[in-house]
This record gives sequence, structure tokens and C-alpha cells, in this order.
Amino acid sequence: MGGSSPFKDQNKQHSTTTTTMTTFFSFWRFLPYTIYAILPMALFRVYFYPLPVPQSPTDRLPRSDHILVAPSLSSPRQAEKAGGDAVTEAPPPPPPPPCDYASGKWVPDKSEPLYNGTTCVLIRDAQNCIAHGRPDLDYLYWRWKPHQCHLPRFQPIKFLQLVRNKNVAFVGDSLARNQLESLVCMLSTVSDPILVYRDGEDNKFRKWNFPGHNMTISAYWSPFLVKGEENFPDYNKLYLDSVNERWAGDLGSLDMVVLSFGHWFVHPAVYFEGGSALGCHYCTGLNHTEIGFYGVLRKALRTSLKALIARTRASGRAMDVLVTMFPPAHFEGDWDKFGSCPKTKPYQEGEKLLEGMDAEMRKSLADEVEAAKADARDFSGIRLEALDITKLSLMRPDGHPGPYIFPFPFADGVKDRVQNDCVHWCLPGPIDTWNAILLEAIKRWRGGEMNR
Repeated sequence: MGGSSPFKDQNKQHSTTTTTMTTFFSFWRFLPYTIYAILPMALFRVYFYPLPVPQSPTDRLPRSDHILVAPSLSSPRQAEKAGGDAVTEAPPPPPPPPCDYASGKWVPDKSEPLYNGTTCVLIRDAQNCIAHGRPDLDYLYWRWKPHQCHLPRFQPIKFLQLVRNKNVAFVGDSLARNQLESLVCMLSTVSDPILVYRDGEDNKFRKWNFPGHNMTISAYWSPFLVKGEENFPDYNKLYLDSVNERWAGDLGSLDMVVLSFGHWFVHPAVYFEGGSALGCHYCTGLNHTEIGFYGVLRKALRTSLKALIARTRASGRAMDVLVTMFPPAHFEGDWDKFGSCPKTKPYQEGEKLLEGMDAEMRKSLADEVEAAKADARDFSGIRLEALDITKLSLMRPDGHPGPYIFPFPFADGVKDRVQNDCVHWCLPGPIDTWNAILLEAIKRWRGGEMNR
């Protein structure tokens, strides 16, 4: 009667409780359907968009050369001696397998040479084919195209960058010098070399410095690599168990050596080993056994590579060694009887086979390089490789000076007999490709620098 009924609140509470219970039971009744709806969506998300795996603290470190362990601290014992814990990083992937530059073909290329007789004053007169009046210049416009890879055009700046602060030496005969002069000419298009040393007849020992990169390139005359006495056209004398100290004595200051030899071994010679005469080649009238020169060539390279490896190991320095394979000559007729090389185009593939002396010389050198690699397998301080330029050189009979070792040899009319040079190569010319392959070897090595 005027007051509120207590049952009114109870009814209200009962109504609320009933609603709550209804909602509760409805939730549990529909929960399975909700799960069935969400589960496929969750599986779809995880399958197609997996969550990232959290990185470890070391993975989040910024990449920096400063956190790499120096080679001298690569073992736990060495790191312990140095004090503190060594910070390690996974080694970089190994360099890619080398391209087979030995197999390919010459294709036309309209690109101009990097240099000529005007821009490079280092070209010797005998190889300066353009200045000496060679009329056909098609030999300049070919490019070596390997079958399974690409050989880039030589990059002078890249070469200088990769050999910064290094001392590079070309050791061997006049073809080693030919290759060196090609290289220096190409480098001189971006940096002026300074001749800092010269010595010997015909300046057979020279050194250039590229001050912008603190790099030197040296020429060492040593046509046998081993100790020898040059008595051409009489009998040369070779001491097969003694390396020529004229170049080997400087190994302690060299970082890269390019060996190139072979042609002098076809000349008459007497060979010595162990203090006595071993035999001779083309030695009619001498009381020595004729033994040919293939085995002698092998012994000379073997002696040289063993000395190089042993001295590099003893010095603790790192050394890169490349051996330029035998480049064939192209005389039509005897070289000493006015043989010539008149062709003006490369051979097509299959037109000229690698056989006979050229094939045997290449095989002899290649076998010795592989044997030396095996000898040095447990020594990470030396890298050794063959520059296999034999076939690509064989296919370029047009790349030699021929009669243009002399200035304008036919100015007074065509002569019946003119001395030809079918061994050395015009500059510029096909020999520039040797150095393009040299650069690719260095690029691959530097790519695996931390594997050293």
C-alpha cells in the first residue's frame, strides 16, 4: 500500500538470472560451431603465411669486417692466447666454379681496342703492327666467346682495385714480356705507370709502379725458369734441379707470379741434373743421349713450382701463381727459312685441331700445375691456376706481326723472302684476351678471399 513489494525486486532478479543462464547455455551451444569456423581460417593463415622465426642476438648484429676473426685467430687455442672470446662468423660461400675459357670460338666484335700505338708508348716496335703499316686491321675486331659462360671485356680499373698494394711479376720468355706489355698498356688507359727499374740487355728486367693503387708490375727474363745458359743458336745449357735465382730470389717481396715459357725448349740444348749431364736435344755431334724436350719442360716447371711453394710456405706470405699455357706459333714453312703467317682471319671451330707438339706442350704444363696443386693442398697460403690460352691462341693465325716486325716491309714492292714473326702477337691484338682471362681468375679468387 504505497510501499514497494519485495517480490517485485525478486522477480526482477529472477528475470536477470534467467536471461544470464539462457545466454550462458547459448554460448556453449554455439561454441563448437564458432571453433569449426575459426579453425580452417587459422590453418589457412599458418600454412600460407608462416610466422617469422625470431632471430638470435648474433643474427641481429650488423655485418662488419670488424667482427670477423683474423686468420691468425681462427683456432680456439690461438684465440685463447690472444685473450678474450673470439667472435666468429660463418665463412662466406666458396667462389663459383671456374669458367672453361679454353673452349669457345672467336666471334666478330666492333668494339675498338682499349689502346693503340699512340696511347701506349710501351709497345715494342716489333709488335706495333699498326705503326709498321699492316694494312688489314680486321684482326682487331674479334672477341673470344666461351661455349658455356661469358668472358667480359678487360676492366682496367677493376684490375687495379683487386691488386691494390700488390707486387705482380711476369716471369719467363719474350711471350711473358708480350703478355706483360699488353697488360700495362691496358692499365695505362686509366692510370699512368711509372718505370722505376730497368736492367739487362734489351731491358729484360723492368718494373712499373701505379702510384694511385700502390701496385707494381715487374718483368723477369727467364726463358727456362730454371738456371740456364743461353747460347742460341748453339747449345743452351739447362740445370733442371736449380731454380733461376734471378727471379726466385725476389719471391719474398712478390704477391702474384705469372709464369710463361716453352718456346725456348725446342732449341738445341744440353741438360744437367745432379751435377752431371742428363742428355740433350738436337745435339748431333755431341756425346750425349738424345732425350727430347717434353720431359725436360716438365722438370723445369716442377722444380720452379716446388721452389715457389716451399719458399712461400717458409715466408708465411700469401702467393697467387698462374701458369700461362703454351701458345702455338703459326709459321707456314720453317721459322728459320722465311716461313710466314699470311692468314688474315681466325680459324673457324674445327678448322684447326690442337695436336702434335702444341697439344703435348700444353698437356705437359697442365699436368705439372695439377701435381703442384696436390702438393700444396694442405697449405692455404698459395693459390695456383693454369691460364689455358692454348686453343684460343691456336685459332688466331692472323694475330702475329708477320713481316710487320719491320716498318713498311713492302714499301719498295713485294719481296720473295721477308723474315716473319709468327710467334709473338701484335699489340693490341689477341694476346689482350689472355689478360682478360687473368682478370677473371683474380676476380674469382678475391671473391673467396676469406676462404684463404
